[in-house]
Amino acid sequence: MTIAGLSSISFTPHHTFHHRRRRHHLLKSTTRISAQVSVTTPPSTTLQPNLKKTGVIVVGAGLAGLAAAKRLHSDNIPFLLVEASDGVGGRVRTDNVDGFLLDRGFQIFITGYPEARKILDYEALDLQKFYSGAKVYYGGGFHTVADPLRHLADAIQSLTNPIGTIVDKSLIALTRIRVLTQSDDQIFSAEETSTVDLLKRIGFSDSIVDRFFRPFFGGIFFDRDLETTSRLFDFIFKCLALGDNTLPAKGISAIPEQLASKLPSNSIILNTRVDAIDSESELSSYTVRLNNGDILKAEHGVILAVEEPEAVKLLAGKSIDFPVQIKPPRSTVCLYFSADRSRVPVQDPILFINGSGHGIVNNMFFATNVAPSYGPPGKVLVSVSLIGLYEDVSDEELKMKVVEELSGWFGKEVAGSWTYLRTYRVKFAQPNQCPPTDLRKNPKLGLGLYVCGDYRTSATFDGALVSGRKAAEALLKDRSLKLWRHHAPSRWIDIRCEYVVVSQHVQYVAYDYKFIPRRRNARCQAHRIKDRGVNETDQLARYSRPTRRILELDSTLVEPSSSSSYSSTLASRA
Repeated sequence: MTIAGLSSISFTPHHTFHHRRRRHHLLKSTTRISAQVSVTTPPSTTLQPNLKKTGVIVVGAGLAGLAAAKRLHSDNIPFLLVEASDGVGGRVRTDNVDGFLLDRGFQIFITGYPEARKILDYEALDLQKFYSGAKVYYGGGFHTVADPLRHLADAIQSLTNPIGTIVDKSLIALTRIRVLTQSDDQIFSAEETSTVDLLKRIGFSDSIVDRFFRPFFGGIFFDRDLETTSRLFDFIFKCLALGDNTLPAKGISAIPEQLASKLPSNSIILNTRVDAIDSESELSSYTVRLNNGDILKAEHGVILAVEEPEAVKLLAGKSIDFPVQIKPPRSTVCLYFSADRSRVPVQDPILFINGSGHGIVNNMFFATNVAPSYGPPGKVLVSVSLIGLYEDVSDEELKMKVVEELSGWFGKEVAGSWTYLRTYRVKFAQPNQCPPTDLRKNPKLGLGLYVCGDYRTSATFDGALVSGRKAAEALLKDRSLKLWRHHAPSRWIDIRCEYVVVSQHVQYVAYDYKFIPRRRNARCQAHRIKDRGVNETDQLARYSRPTRRILELDSTLVEPSSSSSYSSTLASRA
């Protein structure tokens, strides 16, 4: 397949309403895009010069970019998703090597993520569960730490092991209750400190901090020192309490691939790097220059969904509020080995963590114990994770050190028999989210330019999905307001605020604008809303019948505030 250009660009009337003898049209542009994507043929040889316009350009097909594209598609907004690599997913990718599924770095999917629950089909992902706990290597042996609500017998047996005291384990239960009684917004806006300081403030002993929390949460944050914000710790702790650690049966890349499968097949362009983003005018019209020399024009705006360092490069020199100095990212190295089933003494789908305080291995697990589909029949896939990049150490030297260290865990006859497969060095594994942080950043940089990614929210799969959706919603909101500014009759005065409008017994939310015509021949109530809840009566406003009719017709500007039956009401009246 090849990539074709835009076949046509057409504009059709969106909404029509009458007021006396006047007729006004709100126009909605619809761009028909005819494009096909090939991961093998470089776009530079197939892009045609007439590929110029679309509604929105999303740069980057990681989780954030895919979530943004999915939200745009749900509102039938034409878009192009431009990706520099040969596949979707960004950091969330899987390679097939000799029949083994190798995720690019240590990645576990937590089913308790709230945004993921809304937009992903867990059943189709065929999620394979880890044991709810971990085995801690300490003092020359393994000690189990178990979730008492899921593995009560194991938890009782572990009360007297050296991984923390009985008081520590009761404090884990109290921490669980604390985070479960808080909303996500409360967690992300709470007073913050570093994770290690939070654990000490709660009263955890040094033994459980060093032997469990540092390797377990250090492996999640890629931060063994636990300098990551306490907000992220609380959010992850809550998600772990609500869900399971899992792997998709077809590899971690099944998550972005599922999102991509819900988009139009002609909307994704692979193997195409963006060189620059330029603003054409003050009307939020942007052009995107590709590395093959072609130029794409975005009618409604651009959503930049790339990693933070790449975003800094693309936005350099623009007069916008975007940081040019970023914290050093979190890095990791992941090594994979294969083994015969008979050479692996462990059958449990459990994570092994290093609580000894020595060595370079932070955590490891036998991936085929969790998801048998990760390897050929009779074979075991071994995944080993290190924190940091180890730039001065060669792959061969790292392999030898890891095998030597794990020989002390499982025996030389076991680890020494493993066959090396591949090493992944992930320089930007996660954004650095040490305090101070703002995990609820505004995705809007300017009219028509929006950014998203886990560095804008929480450094999790869920944070990337939330960020992408919010960037798309910010664009949709600005697009609707732009339509009103361009097409609303001049006799209407606008005031920037948010109102709930009750008209003819149907309730709508009018975003950012209250319309007050000079001709007042009808009344309705207006209430100020805060956080989508009516808190106080603001004033009694007067609206003309045509204005109410527009509110009923234009579902892109005004959406129902409660029941889904309002959606059908809008559709029938339009």
